[in-house]
Formats: sequence, C-alpha cells, structure tokens
Amino acid sequence: MNVWELHRRTARRIWPVLTATALAVGPIALCGPAAGQPPPMPTPFVTPATDHCPYKTQPRPPIDLSEVPRPGEPSPAPLPVPNRTVGGEKLAACGVVLPEGAPPPPADISATAWMVSDLDTGAVLAAKAPHGRYRPASTIKILLATVALRNLDLDKVVVGTQADADMEGTRVGIGPGGRYTNRQLLQALLMTSGNDAAHAIAAQFGGDEAAVAKMNDLAKSLRAFDTRAATPSGLDGPGMSTSAYDLSLLFREAMAIPLFAEIIGTEQVDFPGYPPNPAIPGDTDHPGFPIGNDNQLLYNYPGALGGKTGFTDDARQTFVAGAERDGRRLAVTLLQADVLPIRPWEQAARLLDYGFALDPALSVGQLPDDEPKPESEVTVLAAPPGEGVGNLAQAPSGNDHEQWRILAMIAALVLIPTGLLWTWHIRTRR
Repeated sequence: MNVWELHRRTARRIWPVLTATALAVGPIALCGPAAGQPPPMPTPFVTPATDHCPYKTQPRPPIDLSEVPRPGEPSPAPLPVPNRTVGGEKLAACGVVLPEGAPPPPADISATAWMVSDLDTGAVLAAKAPHGRYRPASTIKILLATVALRNLDLDKVVVGTQADADMEGTRVGIGPGGRYTNRQLLQALLMTSGNDAAHAIAAQFGGDEAAVAKMNDLAKSLRAFDTRAATPSGLDGPGMSTSAYDLSLLFREAMAIPLFAEIIGTEQVDFPGYPPNPAIPGDTDHPGFPIGNDNQLLYNYPGALGGKTGFTDDARQTFVAGAERDGRRLAVTLLQADVLPIRPWEQAARLLDYGFALDPALSVGQLPDDEPKPESEVTVLAAPPGEGVGNLAQAPSGNDHEQWRILAMIAALVLIPTGLLWTWHIRTRR
C-alpha cells in the first residue's frame, strides 16, 4: 500500500469523528450553556427540498477526503447533461413529479431523491429529483454484478488474496488462500455488500480501473448518462455519481438476469472459509460460515423481491429494491437518505405501497426500452451552464438531421441526372 493510499484511508476513518466532535463541542465552547433556558423544541422533519435543482450537474461537495484524486491526476469534470431528458420531459423537474390527480407522496421520506417504477413495463410512476446527481455508495455493485454475470465463468474458482482481505469498509470475510467460485463471490457482493468480493471480481477484469471502465461502458450503453462509477465497490471516489432514474434503470437491467434476481432474493447461504495463514504464527484453520442478506425489506415486506443497500459518509443511505403484488412488479430507489425519521427500507416500503395504489395506466415517464434510439437522443450532450466541462462539440439536433436529409435528396436528384447527361455527352463526342 503506497503512502497516498494510507493517508487516504486514514482520512476516511478519522474525518467523520473530527467533524462530529467539532459539531458537538463547537457550540458549547463558543457559547456555553444557557442557564435557566428551556430545552429547544425538536425541529419537525421536512423532506429535503430540491425544486431549485441543487444537484443538476453533480453531487453536493464531499465532507471528507475520499474524492481527492491521486497525485498528478485531475479532478473529473461533471458529466454532461443531455439536451433531451432521458425518460421524458416531465422528469426534467427537480421536485416531486406525480401523475395528474395523484395523492401526495408518503410522509417521513428523508431521501433527497427517489423514484418508483414498473419493473416490467418501464413506466415511471412517481419521482422526486429523478435526474438529480447523487453518490450511489454500494448500490453501484448492481452495475458490477451485471458486468460479472455477463462476462465471467460462474463456476470458476478464485483464490482469495491478502489484498481482498485488506479492503476498506464492509467485508464478507474472504481470506488469503480461500477458494471461492464466482457464484459465491456474487452472493457475497450482493447479499452482504462485501467490498472484498468486489475486489476479487474486479481483479478478474484486470483490476479496479479496468472493471470501472467496463461498468461505465455498460452504463453509457444503457443511456444511464447521470452515472459514473469511480470504484467497483461503491466506496466514494473522484467523479462518482448516479441518479434515481439511472439506478432504477440499472436495477431493471440486472433483474432481467435470472441469477441476479435469485441472489438478491436469497436470505442466507453458506460461504467458504480459508486455510491458516503461514505468515501468522499459531494461525488456525478458518471454517466456513453462513452469510445473510442485509436487506431488511426482504424479511419485512410481503412480496419483496430483494434489492441492494448502500452507505458512505458522503452518499448517506442509498437503497434500491423491488416487490411484487397481484402480478405487478415495482421498483423503488432512494438516494441521499438518512435513518430518520424511519429507516431506508421502511421509506422504500411506504413508497412501494404508494406505487401499488396508483393507477397503472398513468405515468410521468419511461425507462428506456431495447429499441435503437435516434442518434440525436443518444449523443446530443451539452455542457451545463457555468460548469468547466471543456468544449463539447454540438451534435446536430433532430431538426438539423431532417434538414440535411432533405438537402441530400435534392442534391441526389440534381447530380445523378447531370452525371448521366455528362456521360452520354462524352460517349457521343467519342
């Protein structure tokens, strides 16, 4: 581990402690106790307001040093914002987006952005800040899992390394010398959010950078233009972002893979152990152990299909899940949420109940289908006003394409007869 990485990991661990200490001690040190004053009344919970589009181009500034680029590397520019809103123009709104005549959404939703969609039809039923950009945390493992499921041999045995075991954050318990199939690594990745499993999977693509490149290529091909992975595991990194819309899109894509749907709906499986480490005197054998799914919605919501949880200090609570009721399958996503006033899975449950109660014939947008999209819709990207994203060439709009097509037809009608007449003239002269 190099010095830069050591400093970065240390900063990740101590920064939240220093911040919390400063917030707790600062007011007391500056003002002192107000003797004889009644305790302050608790502030009523209010869902974060996003109508003014605070995160249209990028997430809020980080609170720690997790997104500092490596020495010599520049900070990534914000992702371009598509000229045409993916999913429909109603989803360009940054506040709550509901079908006409729909009741207000549930109370006590602390998620800054959320979305409810139909897993089968792709209809967007309701949303808040659907294209606002937020950090995904471990929900980005859905994207890594999709890449792995489509490219890796699930029965291949992978030998655990010390680098896997040393991964920061949540770990399933991979040990050096342990033998794991890719199927078991995916179970650890999705059920217990193992960052060590993410590292072992990424290594098979050539390392973190290569795996992240594949993840971003897949996101772009699916038209998830708000999404950029910076790490395979979801640990915060420079330029990381997604949106409630994109996360719903990525989840729907993954749910089309039967093994993904099976894994996220599994409550418990057995995971292999690993042999003694010869570098540790007296180390003994490490037997296998059961691992459980950390998604509480799976245990507490009738019809739950499973999903993925996430948390970092910068991303806060993130969540994506699906459920089925009366033959109808819905998905819900939460970004930048907190555990108050209710936990994320409970917020998801309320939004799912809300979605199931809505008229299925009404929607506010659409997740992309599998049909080819016009070039103008896919490639027309503009730099957000005031953002230093460099000079992006303006691709022709849909109207420009139509004008060029008409001009090409006129030119063909003029040039082809002219060419034929010229050929006839030359032959006549000969």
